[in-house]
Amino acid sequence: MNISTILPWIQIILSIILVIAIILQQSGAGLGGALGGGGGDTVYHTRRGLEKFLFYLTIVVSILFAVSAFIALFV
Repeated sequence: MNISTILPWIQIILSIILVIAIILQQSGAGLGGALGGGGGDTVYHTRRGLEKFLFYLTIVVSILFAVSAFIALFV
């Protein structure tokens, strides 16, 4: 197997993981925060536990996806 046959599958898997990680992060935001409201209760807090893991997972997977897309340009 060469890289040109594996790379599309890698990109599909990375994109699915990225979408799931982003959706799980946004589920805690609530409808008011998503529409620009929030009622003045926007308190900045430190990410802990699962929220921190999802944050770092999103960053790592997005970098891997961008690198795989860049590699796909030259293959």
